[in-house]
Amino acid sequence: MINSPYQKYQQTQTQTASKPKLLIMLYDGAIRFIQGGIEGIEQNNYELANRNLCKAQAVVHELISSLNFEYPLANNLVAIYEYMLHRLIESNVNKNVTPAKEVLEHLKELREAWVEASKSLGAGFAL
Repeated sequence: MINSPYQKYQQTQTQTASKPKLLIMLYDGAIRFIQGGIEGIEQNNYELANRNLCKAQAVVHELISSLNFEYPLANNLVAIYEYMLHRLIESNVNKNVTPAKEVLEHLKELREAWVEASKSLGAGFAL
């Protein structure tokens, strides 16, 4: 159920976004959740850390489910995403920011690569 105008706006944005924009939105969400998880660990707020790192894992699972295995790149990406999941779980279980920070950097790099790729595909794929 949508409770606020902001939630309605978010729902509309998601429903009307292009595929490249949706992909970037997933990366943005994962990055935001990992940052929240790192913050939780650093503040010894393990409930916050767990909640955010679990949300980040859910987003990475969504990234995996969005892969098109008709393209060889998908096999490489699934291996990277599975590694990220392993590191996020490790970070959450051990309450150690190092694995989460590693995943954060990988996601930022991949996000930028997708932004550049979408730009090179032309206006039809504009973010």
